[in-house]
Amino acid sequence: MTAKTIKHKKRGGGPRALATSLSAATKAAFGKRGFADGAILKDWAVIAGDHLAGHSQPEKISYPTGAGDDGTLHLRINSGSMATELLHLEPLLIERINGYFGFKAVGRLKITQGPLPDTGEKPAWTPRPLKTEEESILAESLIDVEDEDLQRSLKALGQAVIGRNVD
Repeated sequence: MTAKTIKHKKRGGGPRALATSLSAATKAAFGKRGFADGAILKDWAVIAGDHLAGHSQPEKISYPTGAGDDGTLHLRINSGSMATELLHLEPLLIERINGYFGFKAVGRLKITQGPLPDTGEKPAWTPRPLKTEEESILAESLIDVEDEDLQRSLKALGQAVIGRNVD
């Protein structure tokens, strides 16, 4: 009697990049707001430039009924002076948006002034300066390390770890 070999297929097809999964999950949410894949949100700083992107955020694109182009980009601006400046830059910004997408996705802008959503970005953490006593203990612990690059790296790590603790 011979034993049959049973092969089991793996479910899910193995590991996938997170961006692939997120794209599928967010497509419906972006679609409701006129963003096909959210590229305009993700790449807004590239499209509009860092300065304008720091003061604005696309909210949605609305298209005329039955059309997939020549839409209205609803843009939130957090500064009145930036809104005025954007009125003068509107043709240039529309050209940059359409150049990014490769077709006339946007025909006009509708500007709303108001606060931008919190990005949740925290300022970079910096360790506190070490006390003289802490500095000498750290230097003493690294005295036997001969490699200068390694010693510098370990010193920076030590300063960060010791400086993390608040007295």
